[in-house]
Amino acid sequence: MSHYTIGIDYGSLSARAVLVDINDGKELASAVYEYPHAVMSEYLPDSKVKLGPDWALQHPEDYLNVLRQTIPSVIEKSNVHSSNIVGIGIDFTSCTIMPVSREGKVLAQYEKYKTEPHAWVKLWKHHAAQPEADLINKIGKKYGFLSRYGGKISSEWMFPKVLQILNEAPHLYHETNSFLEAADWITLQLTGNWIRNNCTLGFKALWDEQHGFPEKAFFKELHPDMENVIEEKFGGEIRKIGESAGPLLQEWSEALGLSPNTKVSVGNVDAHVSASSSKVVDEGKMLMIMGTSTCDITLGSEKKEVEGMCGVVKDGAIPGYYAYESGQNAVGDIFDWFVRTYINQTYEDEANLQGISIHELLEKKASVLKAGESGMVALDWWNGNRSVLVDTNLTGLMLGMTLATKPEEIYRTLIEATAFGKRRIIDSFAKSGIEIKELYACGGLPHKNRLLMQIYADVCQLEIKIASSLQAPALGSAIFAAVAAGYYESLQEASDKMASLKEEVFKPIPENSKIYDQLYAEYIQLHDYFGKGENDVMKRLKKLKLSILDQQTIHA
Repeated sequence: MSHYTIGIDYGSLSARAVLVDINDGKELASAVYEYPHAVMSEYLPDSKVKLGPDWALQHPEDYLNVLRQTIPSVIEKSNVHSSNIVGIGIDFTSCTIMPVSREGKVLAQYEKYKTEPHAWVKLWKHHAAQPEADLINKIGKKYGFLSRYGGKISSEWMFPKVLQILNEAPHLYHETNSFLEAADWITLQLTGNWIRNNCTLGFKALWDEQHGFPEKAFFKELHPDMENVIEEKFGGEIRKIGESAGPLLQEWSEALGLSPNTKVSVGNVDAHVSASSSKVVDEGKMLMIMGTSTCDITLGSEKKEVEGMCGVVKDGAIPGYYAYESGQNAVGDIFDWFVRTYINQTYEDEANLQGISIHELLEKKASVLKAGESGMVALDWWNGNRSVLVDTNLTGLMLGMTLATKPEEIYRTLIEATAFGKRRIIDSFAKSGIEIKELYACGGLPHKNRLLMQIYADVCQLEIKIASSLQAPALGSAIFAAVAAGYYESLQEASDKMASLKEEVFKPIPENSKIYDQLYAEYIQLHDYFGKGENDVMKRLKKLKLSILDQQTIHA
């Protein structure tokens, strides 16, 4: 008799669930739920409460409705008997945090807090806490723990967001029983157990298995009220990814039509869970999870300091290895921005005539161009830089445009910029003694854009293998659920049985790589000139913009 697990991947705008046969990883059914409230960046729902610049909030009820909608849907589509479903796995974009009451509710779920912005879920890309991140980086230098994060953290992390709540809404900080990652909140809802996963704690909340959290003196220096923040706001048991968080609560088993014996695996991060579904289960490999942004997971047998890494956590992706995280804040988002903003009607008409999308048309046209033919180079900082500079205040840059520049040349240049950003990250690992011999990719972009993958292979001069599944994070969560339910002894064994790669491998084209070496040298000069403080024009312009927006808000 076959057994099955369900993996649920919570993204930035939607969540997707897959029902998987644990014997071979075959995906029998899938379902997607679009968040009705999407990302709230301007106003709170059903109110006139305006949000400031760089805010990104979400609605907790959207997350619960994912469970109510997608799980019954995949069961119905698959014709699998629910009694044969033995586990559920959850992964989430991170760091997505929420202030939670003793009853396990997000504060925004209470009527009296609905009009207070800080009562809501802060999505990973909430960047309004950058001043708090700057303070943490300044004070944290003398406490030593920042070396585990490449020297500094960004506004996306847990404690900048927590500190912002304390600074701007102290009453909500004190009303909060626990600050939770969204993945841990979902497992709390399903099991009733207050459990924190080692992955998000290590990568996003300054925790380390050996050293624990930073000392009280650090938190007190941040803010006097935070001296005992760990004891007061970070309770709960810490468990490793791949372990069970417990069985389903009776109320959820009835609501979802599942057995109360169904195990829920400990929560995880969408990027880190994808290593198992992409066969990245040993060292020498970097996995690129490519979508609107890109997150990289690299495995190593030793713990080392890497410039600009987003963290290193023992057993943080695959048991037995140190998992290193790095990434880029915008990749697919940059291409989408260009297509939405700068494509003229002539190109729209041409795409319609051929029956293809604008992205497909631009890829087709850009594929005809040779490396370096456009005479352009760009910096990939349209949403700031995550690695290796860790600075969300940096902005995009493009050089070499003329009156003869065509849209496909800009499109290709933007792809090349993100590839150069990736090579800069790989060089950083190599400098620290962590050699990356192969690249692996998963997510929507590798399946859609062959030009993108070829350029990455040419620029990075490494072969690239692609995960077969279009739903790599959800499949990864299903793999973790199979281990948590006890059907495999190790994640490596489960990955071997349940994950697969596409047959096509992208290999570097030597003549292209030679040209890209020259362009990469230009990229590095620009990268260091604008990114390392020699010319802060990007930050000055952003500061001017924010001051004007603030004045407009005051006058309004």
